[in-house]
Amino acid sequence: MTRTYRYTTPAPPKAATGVTAEVFAQLSTDFGFEGAPAFVVLTASPPLLTGTWAVLRESLLAGSASRVDKEVVAAGVSLANRCPFCVDAHTVLLHATGEHGLAETVGRGEEPADPRHRRLLAWGKRMDEERPFAAQHTPEFIGTGLAFHFINRIVSALLTEDMLPGGVQKYRALRSMAGRTLSRTVRRELPPGDSLRLLETAGPAPAWAGDSPVGPAFGALRTAAHMGAGLLSDEDAAYVRRTVAAWDGVSPLPLSGGGLPGRDERPGVRLALLAALAPYRITDEDVAAWLVPPRSEHCLVHLIAFGAICAVERVESALTGAAPHGDGAPVRGDRLSPPARE
Repeated sequence: MTRTYRYTTPAPPKAATGVTAEVFAQLSTDFGFEGAPAFVVLTASPPLLTGTWAVLRESLLAGSASRVDKEVVAAGVSLANRCPFCVDAHTVLLHATGEHGLAETVGRGEEPADPRHRRLLAWGKRMDEERPFAAQHTPEFIGTGLAFHFINRIVSALLTEDMLPGGVQKYRALRSMAGRTLSRTVRRELPPGDSLRLLETAGPAPAWAGDSPVGPAFGALRTAAHMGAGLLSDEDAAYVRRTVAAWDGVSPLPLSGGGLPGRDERPGVRLALLAALAPYRITDEDVAAWLVPPRSEHCLVHLIAFGAICAVERVESALTGAAPHGDGAPVRGDRLSPPARE
């Protein structure tokens, strides 16, 4: 377990109880990845785990839009965010759909031959207002894109780059083989909304989601992720939000100057901003400077999630014109424990 996780030591999924065990059972049945590390790392916070799973399930896995098309969008997002773990995962999942050539093309970062797939991949990379999909599928495609803007940041910050043990995903034959083991799961039609009963937080559904189950799922994730702001002073949390809101949506944050404080000055602000704008640049030293008692792995996951959701809201606002929602309204408490502040 510890070779996959950079800064946390989560318990194995078989040891899970309560809602965490329910998420893993649903994840295994509906996604096919039993004990997927991107979700295991969130077990330190059931509200984050349930919200993240619900957004992914209701947007990428359920619904009536093509799973292949949504995987292409998700791969585009992951390529734009420089998340090799997630790019490999979507390559495997495209193999699972039977699109073997498309899987390898996308995995190499090349343009697909099919014009529709080219447009979808490009949209995933930029997520602008020119949407290459039918209006009735808007919740699924926007939900998929925003889900992976969040997941990419969690993965890049907290996991290593190897999607499969020993890095064997670098071999085409093994990527294809892994995909074939998931082919039956990928082809299943899932009833929408089944993950919503697991949610531990609630928040306003965004307008772009309409009456889709993606709406309450996204609202719950937004609320859970904003809980991490409670680990910073109000001034520092506001600074993170302002800096991310001013981001151009593309350029990584410079490691010196440009609004990124030193790790000895405001280590929590630095971590949150890196999680938002360049999570692959987080170092052991950055984490060590902030992760001191009484702060715990639970706190670290929440701080990374706070940075991640600020970036997601920046992408969302550019796409839809919606203003960020702020801290949200958690159902079960509005502060993390312990409420460590800088």
